[in-house]
Amino acid sequence: MSEPTHEPSSAQAAFGAATPYRDVTCGELRASDVGREVKIAGWVHRRREHGGLTFIDLRDRYGLTQVVVNEAEARAAAAAAAKVRNEFVVQVSGKVAHRLPGTTNAKLPTGEIEVAASAIEILSSAETPPFYINEPDAPVDEGLRLRYRYLDIRRKPMLDRLLMRSALVTAVREAHYKAGFVEIETPILIKSTPEGARDFIVPSRLQPGSVYALPQSPQQLKQLLMVSGMDRYFQIARCFRDEDLRGDRQPEFTQLDLEMSFVDEQRIMDFVEAMVIEVTKAVVPDRPIQQIPFPRIDFHEAMERFGSDKPDLRFGMELVDLAPAFGGAATGFKVFDEVLAERDASGVACGRVKAIVAPGMGEASRHQIDELTAFVKRYGARGLAHVSVAADGSVHSPIAKFLGDEPTAAVAKRAGAQPGDLILIVADADAEIVADTLGRLRVELGQRLSLADPNVLAYCWVFHFPMYQWDVELHRWDATHNPFSGVVPEDERLLVTASGDPYKPSREDPAGKARAMQYDIALNGWELGGGSVRIHKRELLERSFALQGYSYEQMHERFGGMLEAFDFGAPPHGGIAMGIDRWTALFSYQTNIREVMAFPKTQSGADLMLGAPSAPDDSQYAELGLRYVGLESPGK
Repeated sequence: MSEPTHEPSSAQAAFGAATPYRDVTCGELRASDVGREVKIAGWVHRRREHGGLTFIDLRDRYGLTQVVVNEAEARAAAAAAAKVRNEFVVQVSGKVAHRLPGTTNAKLPTGEIEVAASAIEILSSAETPPFYINEPDAPVDEGLRLRYRYLDIRRKPMLDRLLMRSALVTAVREAHYKAGFVEIETPILIKSTPEGARDFIVPSRLQPGSVYALPQSPQQLKQLLMVSGMDRYFQIARCFRDEDLRGDRQPEFTQLDLEMSFVDEQRIMDFVEAMVIEVTKAVVPDRPIQQIPFPRIDFHEAMERFGSDKPDLRFGMELVDLAPAFGGAATGFKVFDEVLAERDASGVACGRVKAIVAPGMGEASRHQIDELTAFVKRYGARGLAHVSVAADGSVHSPIAKFLGDEPTAAVAKRAGAQPGDLILIVADADAEIVADTLGRLRVELGQRLSLADPNVLAYCWVFHFPMYQWDVELHRWDATHNPFSGVVPEDERLLVTASGDPYKPSREDPAGKARAMQYDIALNGWELGGGSVRIHKRELLERSFALQGYSYEQMHERFGGMLEAFDFGAPPHGGIAMGIDRWTALFSYQTNIREVMAFPKTQSGADLMLGAPSAPDDSQYAELGLRYVGLESPGK
């Protein structure tokens, strides 16, 4: 009987002809391979003995295959098998066979077969790992995982996340190639420019006293590509920001960076949305997208309804303005009355009394209320009032003695509370504090009460952010996104100062009311990406820079290359940057982007595996013309 023919294995497809070490991977053998002589190699996942036989589960990134060694049939192989331990690297030659009845494993793609070993070669021995590789659900200290990250990547959960990340990047590239984009790499060593965080700087040996900066983003470079006529650019870009770390931030990260010419906000958002849908369906086809087309929410509406510019739309609990419940009359509750009486410089009411409704929390204990009060105080709220609706529909609250029964019932009606619900109220003269604290409380309670379906992907757009925010300390306007963002056309007339001198901005400037052509894409409460249509006219860009506190000399020293380029004909253009790390984390149900990065840093920015950062050698200092003078102690 002739040997069955086989298509080239994945290993053969990758490396050409059979290698000295394997001609198939541990994950690709099936029942159709029974009778085939094969050579496989990998790590020993588990070894056990039973009934005079030795069983070895051999693992590589493609999967796992059971190897069986019969001493009576292969003495040399059995002798080698007796020496192996978990994580040894071995090569096995043998014949594929059916597993015995009752020993198959339906959970494994290779669960119907095994390899009867005729020869085993130990390629590398291994020390006992500091944590279990073959128990993926075993709890392991994160510091230990980062110290031995190369071992952590052998564990299936970490491996699966990195494979998902690779699939995501592949899908992103394919979507852009199909849409006519050109992938272009931009430099890592660039000139320092303000992007909202501190730069990492690199001293220059060839130009002593000068430094490069690692890019916080390729912002200016991609705009210059638009000036060059390269109308559709994208890049999977490495970016660097020296900022405090948290779950969705690392000092170095990866983003999808893209820019398009001759487009407006609508066309950019339409393309990005279609690309995101295509990538999502390719990478996580089993996860439903909550709404297509994605909701598009004005920034001010997002803050009014959700207290956040990256709202999680998987659940309701929207913010409710309670002022209409009082009908413009004094409430009798001093805190509310003082807040509602607040007016800004132009006489417009600025104080807010708003609430969210926590479903099913009407019987919350005093301890729970105190805990929630402490939570909002951490973010600037002065306190947290509450009204509970009992199961019979009656309304109860400590503030009822000030408001009265009817106004308290009106609050419950205005909030839309149902029997068994709890109304949580924040009042403050600063509307931003009210929105921010209630927005954070909304997210916190959404998690505690499991209101969001973890499987659903709720994308949305938030657009038309304020162009600037006032910097009290530096007495200038700061761009809310980046300094190159364009202004909504009808608001261009607002980009002036009250004094008439463009280089003397003040808090009273009309510019404070201007809206930017900026848009963020959010996913499940995380900012996934942000972009804008850019300013492409030199005069308008210089005017915007002046409002941001740059003198004529400073703007030309920092942005001279771009300003000069605009003199040679710049097309209207815009783009977006989207976090690959964040996107992968959300796809894989993670709350920290370290879990989807091969070699991340700790919360303090340290590399525990390689010991970075580290002090340079004296010779490196000398070669760069530098010396370390130390840092002043706090308070000096």
